[in-house]
Amino acid sequence: MECKKDENIAECTCSSTTCQIRGVCCDCVRNHREAGEIPGCFFPKSAELKHDRSLEYFIEVMSKNLNK
Repeated sequence: MECKKDENIAECTCSSTTCQIRGVCCDCVRNHREAGEIPGCFFPKSAELKHDRSLEYFIEVMSKNLNK
């Protein structure tokens, strides 16, 4: 499958614009998974800006969003 990097970058919600793998979603997910993290694009924008990619923070944020 061909990577759609240009399309991915246009839609990417991650605020880390200097990341070398930004737009290469498969590499991004793999990189964060290997680090025990969640990619920024999985978070709501306000939470993503904190740059805390931990599983604990993700669960906290998503639990609050589900209880609204």
